Amino acid sequence: MNKKRKLWELNRPSPEAYAAQEKIPIVVLLDDIRSFENVGSVFRTADSFSIEQVVLCGITPCPPHREIHKTALGSTESVSWRHSPTVMEAVLGLKELGYAVYALEQAEKTSLLHRVNQLSLEKVALVFGNEVHGVQQAVVDVCDGVLEIPQFGTKHSLNVSVCVGITLWEFSKQLNPQLRDQP
Repeated sequence: MNKKRKLWELNRPSPEAYAAQEKIPIVVLLDDIRSFENVGSVFRTADSFSIEQVVLCGITPCPPHREIHKTALGSTESVSWRHSPTVMEAVLGLKELGYAVYALEQAEKTSLLHRVNQLSLEKVALVFGNEVHGVQQAVVDVCDGVLEIPQFGTKHSLNVSVCVGITLWEFSKQLNPQLRDQP
């Protein structure tokens, strides 16, 4: 029998221990995301992977808000975040700080997500676009590259929060020492 663990058996860090632990050097930028639930889900995923920061750009809703809280389950308190008036301002600022910035988008020249080990991974910023329009073309133009999640069905895109989860998992496999050191 494979018994499910109880929540107290998962050995999760306390909020204080989580705040003190080293974060994976990834910044997630949300470009004009409209859905409060998507934002909350991104916070919860960001907490799960212990990333450095979430940047909420443009019209992306900010905490505190009950619709964000409903899906974030308190992770807006554990994950470092800030608001930027525009995604372009945030991208250019992160590039000045030495981050490699990648847009998650479908474009003429992309790198497939499962090949992230071939990228510069010291400090990474990932731009995720609006649910309808994706990442703005002007932002794609200044990014260091475009990453694409291979898809094989009839739909043209994934929900943005699902895209964030898949992407952070791929990067975590490369950047999280706890995963790299596992057999």
